[in-house]
Amino acid sequence: MTPLFLHVILIVCGGHILYAGANRPAAPVNVSITHLRADSANVSWNIVDVDVVIGYAISQQRQDGLAQRFISEVNTTSRACVLWNLDEDTDYIIQVQSIGLHGESQASKKIHFRTLEKSDHFQSSLMDQDDPAVEGLDMTRQLQTGEMVIVMTVLIMWAAVIGLFCKQYDIIKDNDSNNHSKEKAKPPSEHSTPEYHNGGLLGSKFQRTSSSISIIKV
Repeated sequence: MTPLFLHVILIVCGGHILYAGANRPAAPVNVSITHLRADSANVSWNIVDVDVVIGYAISQQRQDGLAQRFISEVNTTSRACVLWNLDEDTDYIIQVQSIGLHGESQASKKIHFRTLEKSDHFQSSLMDQDDPAVEGLDMTRQLQTGEMVIVMTVLIMWAAVIGLFCKQYDIIKDNDSNNHSKEKAKPPSEHSTPEYHNGGLLGSKFQRTSSSISIIKV
């Protein structure tokens, strides 16, 4: 193989490498960690608009070097990813790469974060509502809240109906009691026949009038 031929091959290969490198996307920027929990976290990033990006690659590892994971996804325009199955109260390091038509970009700057302890689980209520990882969970909570509101409304309506019924029943009962008392206290009728003792009206009916008989002699 002549030196001239080797020189041509090197030029062609070098030009191809330079062309491929020039068409790779730039490294992601503004990498950040949000929605931090004891066993998960959400990583998001931005890309340069002029770059053609068809996916992403994430390098995740514990700071002590005991565990490392690679996450790669293509044919997506997503700029966020949920990191699952993390260890609580543990330091992690992540880097993100963009995947283009001609290869992967350089890795982004290293991002350090520490997961929460399980006792801090309730701090997750401060998470953003736009988090895709908890969108389904938030929807379930909204449905449960709506169902509880409906149940409470029905119970309140039933309690109001029962209270109104008891009140009406007491009023009817009081009216019946008052009418019964009035009937007992009613005076005797004016057309009733009075009764008298001897010498009265009844006695006078049975008194006999005396008559005298005169005899005339002829």
